[in-house]
Amino acid sequence: MQGVSIPVETIERATLAAVPSRELVEVPGWLLPLDTSTVSRTKSAVPLSHHAPDPAVLPLIEEVYRGHGLRPVLRLPRDVPAFAALYADLRRRGYSPRGLVLVMTGASHGLRAAGDPGVSRLAAGPDDAWSAVFLGPGFDPVDGAARVAVLRRGRDTSYASVAAVTCPEPAPESGSVVAVGCGSFAGGLVGVHGMRTAAAHRRHGHARAVLASIGAEAVRRGVETAYLQVEEQNAPAVTLYTSLGFTPAWAYEYWTTPTH
Repeated sequence: MQGVSIPVETIERATLAAVPSRELVEVPGWLLPLDTSTVSRTKSAVPLSHHAPDPAVLPLIEEVYRGHGLRPVLRLPRDVPAFAALYADLRRRGYSPRGLVLVMTGASHGLRAAGDPGVSRLAAGPDDAWSAVFLGPGFDPVDGAARVAVLRRGRDTSYASVAAVTCPEPAPESGSVVAVGCGSFAGGLVGVHGMRTAAAHRRHGHARAVLASIGAEAVRRGVETAYLQVEEQNAPAVTLYTSLGFTPAWAYEYWTTPTH
């Protein structure tokens, strides 16, 4: 899969600036974020390139995570031949992959063209109304609260929100925030994170307005290249991002051992 050419390391470092872990350990060729959040990216070891990893790195990763009382998790590119030996070693140790997430890249102008940026409000930090979208009906409140806490820690991040003009019943009162997202400007890129739309307000273009405001801010800053991460099974989101010119750069899975 090919997208806008961005080094793997640039995206991975930018990602962990946007969704920071409580602690970050670095070993040669890898970032090891350490956290107890429900957000998997804050607690999974990730390689800084897609070249063949050192065979000795897996025991080192396990030692670091277990030394902090955490279960080892690795976020690895899927079906990369250079990782075949590591995949095999992980399976021998009882690990298996779960989930499939696309890393997509594109242009900030594509985001800007998603909709009317004037509909969305940008702020330097998330307020209570922004955060409340993650806690609304249809969302896991524990996971939502954890995501808000992680996104609040993001560095050089702008927080976008859209308020509904009219609200279907049953729904919050008119003018309440119904869609949110944020743009992180680490590493010379704009990363789209935390996209969330209240269940009663989907398919009304609110996500497009959020993306447009993030894109407009990127254009204003002179940041040309954008990236995002989306679950492959989220077909509506993948279709939306594809329509804005984003293409997959690679896909990754989380390798874990059984919880028991």
